[in-house]
Amino acid sequence: MSIVILIVIAIIVLFGVRNIRMQFITRPVFSFFKKVLPPLSSTEKEAMEAGDVWWEGELFRGKPNWNTLHGYGKPTLSAEEQDFINNQVQTALTMIDDFDIVHNRKDLPPELWQYFKEQGFFALIIPKKFGGREFSAYANSTIVAKIATRSVSAAVTVMVPNSLGPGELLTHYGTKEQKERWLPSLAVGKDIPCFALTGPEAGSDAGAIPDVGIVCRREFEGEETLGLSLTWNKRYITLAPVATVLGLAFQMRDPDGLLGDVKNIGITCALIPTDHQGVEIGRRHNPLMMAFMNGTTSGEDVFIPLDWIIGGPQFAGKGWRMLVECLSAGRGISLPALATASGHVATKTTTAYSYVRQQFGMPIGHFEGVQEATARIIANTYQLEAARRLTTQGIDLKVKPSVVTAIAKYHMTELGRDVLEDAMDVQSGKGIQLGPKNYLGHAYIATPISITVEGANILTRSLMIFGQGATRCHPYVLAEMEAAAMEDETSALDRFDSLLLGHIGYAIGNALRSFGYALTGSRLGSAPVSGPTQQYYRDMTRISSSLAIMTDLSMLIMGGDLKRKEMISARMGDVLSQLYLASATLKLFEDNGRQQDDLPAVHYVMTERLHLAAKALNDAIRNFPSKIAAVLLRVLIFPLGNHFNAPSDKYAVDLVTGMLKPGPARDRITFLCSDVEGDESGIAEVEQAFLAKYAAKDLYKKLKKAQRSGHLKSKLPMLELFDQALEKDIITKAEHKQLVEADVLRLAAINVDDFDKI
Repeated sequence: MSIVILIVIAIIVLFGVRNIRMQFITRPVFSFFKKVLPPLSSTEKEAMEAGDVWWEGELFRGKPNWNTLHGYGKPTLSAEEQDFINNQVQTALTMIDDFDIVHNRKDLPPELWQYFKEQGFFALIIPKKFGGREFSAYANSTIVAKIATRSVSAAVTVMVPNSLGPGELLTHYGTKEQKERWLPSLAVGKDIPCFALTGPEAGSDAGAIPDVGIVCRREFEGEETLGLSLTWNKRYITLAPVATVLGLAFQMRDPDGLLGDVKNIGITCALIPTDHQGVEIGRRHNPLMMAFMNGTTSGEDVFIPLDWIIGGPQFAGKGWRMLVECLSAGRGISLPALATASGHVATKTTTAYSYVRQQFGMPIGHFEGVQEATARIIANTYQLEAARRLTTQGIDLKVKPSVVTAIAKYHMTELGRDVLEDAMDVQSGKGIQLGPKNYLGHAYIATPISITVEGANILTRSLMIFGQGATRCHPYVLAEMEAAAMEDETSALDRFDSLLLGHIGYAIGNALRSFGYALTGSRLGSAPVSGPTQQYYRDMTRISSSLAIMTDLSMLIMGGDLKRKEMISARMGDVLSQLYLASATLKLFEDNGRQQDDLPAVHYVMTERLHLAAKALNDAIRNFPSKIAAVLLRVLIFPLGNHFNAPSDKYAVDLVTGMLKPGPARDRITFLCSDVEGDESGIAEVEQAFLAKYAAKDLYKKLKKAQRSGHLKSKLPMLELFDQALEKDIITKAEHKQLVEADVLRLAAINVDDFDKI
């Protein structure tokens, strides 16, 4: 007992007496920390400093405050936004014939271009005082998604001016003169913008752009002017072939010191009219046959005055931070909106199609193999809608959540790909035959575009999500890195010492919480609600604690090498991502008023999210470079094994059964596929067949019963079956008419387009 007391006293002295702590703990740890500190490039440092930490910070730190999540409120549309969707958007949908756009015109029809311009579709984010709509991120997302249910090409055309580009950069950073010159003309479509960032040698590594602007003096409009000689070569630039104003990112250099002592000023953004002398707009690209405008632009020794820099000369060299902050908002709106639209279309049409399409005498939606794929479609769509709402809500709260939007961009585009692949599998021939009735083909073909643009998904997952999240969201690491960078050694040690005790307590708390939750099945955790979702909150707190302690141990052991351990980094990023997606799911359930018919989707999604988060943790531990540390992590995180299983077959069957009928739950995750007046598209066709057949479900049951009893023959063609049932007075004339009309719609829905020649 006396030995234990002595040990306790020694620990108290070691940590409690500052001089002793500084000599034996702080100084050695500080020295070690500086050695293992991951080196940051200037662009990485700017990315770290840009944007804000939002809900992902709570998830990362091991003890999320769930009341904070629910305190964000429910995203809503203003009366003006709802009116625009009900009128202008609905009208635009009637003007879209995507088959004609893609296969015949290779462009939007002139009347649709004009309508988009006149009605402010290109001005959704521009302030009202400049003639714009100034809509919320949630409204922007909803508008783009609704258009995307009918045409990817039309949706991309609308989303680009409202995403990363001149409009957004000018709104946030432009000078008064720049805003007054450009925003009104952009708002009414008099000017069409594009933004040129990507080039042949700079894709995901946009910070390495070779395009350059050299500070120099030349004559401009009759006067000697201080400006830039620009040379660039850009590709993959959406709207470039039709743009009248070009946003350009380049490396700004001042070799002659005309602005000061700094030679390499850094990435800068400028705004240039495309009719300016020397600007070249090249030929179009063909992005997987989609008809939105995409192409090249270049220029050699093009002179512009310094005040064409976005924000003016004082923003020279600040382009990367500007881009990161604006890109984080755009990535959370545009591409996630396309993915969510794919989910809504896939769910609406696959549930309808699998009900009207029959094989072996029954709807294919009753086969468990089909139900397995259909359950994934429905669950992923619920997840997509949940993540769309939470992410745009963060943007509307005026935060710039760069980690959250990276999560949204990567995981939502991947989920969009998943739902389309499953929908194609279920609808098979209906999905692969292109034509005016095909509602899946173009979105399926275009899916890789979303995967590769605005940061390739592979690098977003392996470098950005955890790479930025681990440093930005950690309550101590970023401050410790700043202390390590201080020039005054004494001040640095004092600052580090003040952080170290808190960091140690934080790590011990997460380790104990993770271990305790693992031993008790998360029952020690708190939850903001009771009932069927309570356990999910507890399990997420457990996984959050596990991620926090694993992050600390990874940084301690791997240090700067962690940045190069991309597979482990990606897996830990997956844990954070799954927690974020699960948070969005639970919040959507609460926002919808805890609807009981949503529970099958919630159970499936939450089980899948927790399973994937635990799997990512388990895989990271299994591949951890230090085997001793791996054993410790396994003891702390999975002392009794990993029991987070994938969704059960029962969950899948329950989810699909509830969706193979019209109802509020189905409407809530298919509402983006709005009815359009005079709609003759394949979406409307299969939905009408579904509703007609469902309305006659009792009559079909009556026919089945008569067949089983021998009053009607089995395996008869539908129309012959109906006729026999009428002859034998099993059904009435009115019922016979209802069945025939439903079958006409059914046959139209399962048929595909054909052509004289292609």
